[in-house]
Amino acid sequence: MNRNGFLKAALKITSVIAGLYVFTSSSGFHRKKKWEHLLGWDYAHRGLHDSRACIPENSMSAFKAAVENGYGIELDVRLTADNQLVIMHDENLLRMCGVNRKVTNMQLRELEGLRLAKSNESIPLFKDALQLIGGKVPVIIEIKADHFEQSLICPLVWQILKDYSGDYCIESFNPFVVQWFMFHHPRVVRGQLSCDFFREKMHCDLTLFLVTHLMTNFLTHPDFISYKYLDTGIPAYQLNKRVFHSMTALWTLHSRPAYNKFKGRADVIIFEGFRP
Repeated sequence: MNRNGFLKAALKITSVIAGLYVFTSSSGFHRKKKWEHLLGWDYAHRGLHDSRACIPENSMSAFKAAVENGYGIELDVRLTADNQLVIMHDENLLRMCGVNRKVTNMQLRELEGLRLAKSNESIPLFKDALQLIGGKVPVIIEIKADHFEQSLICPLVWQILKDYSGDYCIESFNPFVVQWFMFHHPRVVRGQLSCDFFREKMHCDLTLFLVTHLMTNFLTHPDFISYKYLDTGIPAYQLNKRVFHSMTALWTLHSRPAYNKFKGRADVIIFEGFRP
């Protein structure tokens, strides 16, 4: 093959790869009206927690503080061994409760005896958190579904959400969670969570590569993209924001200078450790 032939072949291959990247990472066009009720708020990451005031993350007191101060709330939902929905970010309870066990391996009655970050706060039930919030502020619900748990946790989450009258959306790193809501309850605002996993981990497998580059979007058509604010240079994020005008959320800003810098760059800001 001569030089010109090689260049033409290389150009074709590059075009195919670029086209595949655009196709798989595109969330498509969405009606912004579906998302409007969630705009105009800053969202407290895991509630308005403050260790100095003995208010742990993802606690009832953190949600109460967010409501009282007029902030939206971001929280995390996990499944227990007896299929109860609790609010907890970590898979393992060691950091928050001093117990080296996974949430999914414990029953609710065991979890009820634990306390968050050496406080008097217990691990909240999802339904109790929503009852406390009571629609006073909007909620971003991150569904923690490892592997293929979405077929179990998503219907249970929906059983609670279907009777909730407040404003909310769901999001997840697991694209199958986003896909489940697309198929079963498409009116629910759904978001794909992501970040540059190559910066987060020394080793990154194919699944994390696809999620980093939002290359499951063609299967899930998320209503918004929720991306780590330090990683927004990823081409797939810029493609969705600038070409497809996707709604965007940025997580998690830890200072006012960062907030001031990025506030106008996304539709929603998720913050922690200060008050905007």
